[in-house]
Amino acid sequence: MEVSARKCDKCGKKNAQIRCSCGGRAEIIDEPRKQRIPIENIYRQALVILEGGGNISRLKGVKRMMNKTKTPEAMEKGILRAKHDIYVFKDGTTRYDMTDLPVTHFKPKEIGLSVERAVELGYTHDIHGEELKEEDQVVELMVQDFIASKSAGPYLVKVTNFVDELLEKYYELEPFYEAEKTTDLIGHLVVGLAPHTSGGVLGRLIGFNKGKAGYAHPFFHAAKRRNCDGDEDCIMLLLDGLLNFSQSFLPEKRGGKMDAPLVLTTRINPDEIDKEAHNVDTMWNYPLEFYQRAMDFADPKELMDIMETVEKRLGTEKQYEGFGYTHETLDISEGPKSSNYTRLGKMTEKMEAQIQVAKIIRAVDEHDVVSRVIQDHFIPDLMGNFNKFCLQRVRCTKCNKKYRRPPLSDKCTCGGNLTLTIHKGGVKKYLDTSLKMIERFELPDYLGQRVKQIEEQIDSLFENDKVSMPSLDEFM
Repeated sequence: MEVSARKCDKCGKKNAQIRCSCGGRAEIIDEPRKQRIPIENIYRQALVILEGGGNISRLKGVKRMMNKTKTPEAMEKGILRAKHDIYVFKDGTTRYDMTDLPVTHFKPKEIGLSVERAVELGYTHDIHGEELKEEDQVVELMVQDFIASKSAGPYLVKVTNFVDELLEKYYELEPFYEAEKTTDLIGHLVVGLAPHTSGGVLGRLIGFNKGKAGYAHPFFHAAKRRNCDGDEDCIMLLLDGLLNFSQSFLPEKRGGKMDAPLVLTTRINPDEIDKEAHNVDTMWNYPLEFYQRAMDFADPKELMDIMETVEKRLGTEKQYEGFGYTHETLDISEGPKSSNYTRLGKMTEKMEAQIQVAKIIRAVDEHDVVSRVIQDHFIPDLMGNFNKFCLQRVRCTKCNKKYRRPPLSDKCTCGGNLTLTIHKGGVKKYLDTSLKMIERFELPDYLGQRVKQIEEQIDSLFENDKVSMPSLDEFM
């Protein structure tokens, strides 16, 4: 395998791993090159360090490393992840994804938080200044506190068990979490991270909600460079990130450093986050003039003098607390527990549901909705998959070896059969749906012609183009 040549700073032994078997650290002494690695010895040594490592039926790795120095992660970490049944991201961390939802207030009973624990976390008084004594009193959420989905709890407990065993057996330190149930996670620090960014935000886990969403203050979501409109972000345990994250694992290719916590915001400054969060109003009720001007379709900027927003509080003590709300609710998880997009199966079902919503909303033209979906989603997908099919490799079903072009023997060197990596079904996935929608909603001819042209290209690729040779008599 291709790895950097390393030398232990303690015993002087050459090594492919960062940590030498003597306990020393092996530093890079030469550029990456192909070397013979005694993988069985490394595996057995890892089991000795982990005192057996548990009952593992399968240990997965990667075919090759994408990082610049070709640095492998310690085998012990992979073994422990397999033991605890958790997954790893490209940077060495373990994440859990949840849909973003903003919230500024909550009741302890809504998130499985006892009054005693809430007081320990700093929630000593409710919104009326009364001492917190009941689980149904409303309190204001601190800006860096996070309410995770209930479904995240069991998985995060497994992550804490992995981290604790890693601390004990690999780093020879005391366990940190010692969690047995989800409530043991309350009070621990997490890192929130949005896709396509490289900046994590520090948060504190204070409870769990019934939906498949991560509730947090608008400031928290905005600090991740999100505008709180239902995006899906992840959280990771802070200690997991500190122990296991490494830039050395990140791919060298362009965009390789995306989705990784290269920097960490430890304290949110409202003045530095996305400006959209500054538009959140902080009022307990709206004046009559607001509703009157709304009837006249007034520009929101014209009403700023009579409305109080976060922007007016920046730089003061009130920028973090004292926010109001206008309507009560029985429970923050009272609405849908998960998005229909995740519940519906086929794309046709999702499309149909979207059309039904568009029909209900008078301000929306369902014909325009369908047209945009086809033009901005289906057509690019069809063209992209078509091009990938034409440029694809073939794969051996036995040894998984890939070929840029099929060998003349039509067999792999190991004797196995060859198969495509991209199939006809993937190329035509949205074609029939697009054609039916164009006819059903009588969409513009140009859009229909574009899809028809793509259909002809696909048919030309998969169908027999043979045409019978005309005889000379047919030209006479």
